[in-house]
Amino acid sequence: MPLTAIADGINANMPAGGFEGSLKFDCGDDGVIVLANGAATTLDQDTDCTIKLSKDNLGKLLTGKLNPMTGVMMGKLKVSGNAAVAMKLGSLLKG
Repeated sequence: MPLTAIADGINANMPAGGFEGSLKFDCGDDGVIVLANGAATTLDQDTDCTIKLSKDNLGKLLTGKLNPMTGVMMGKLKVSGNAAVAMKLGSLLKG
């Protein structure tokens, strides 16, 4: 699934009022998804927090198949910047 489709899915499930703060999912060569200003986009920009992970693990994270804490402990995702912003991600995750 292309990142644009994943971003569209995030936008469809965005809670009223959007996402507080800004966060980037950095999938390396596959690209990025940025949550900022109440929307998800694939346009790269500086954010409060960056989560580095594979596109496959991003899909698992967003569908509830990968627990964020487990992912960090197993090295499947790396968080940099303001971790408090990453903690707010729960409102977007299914499951």
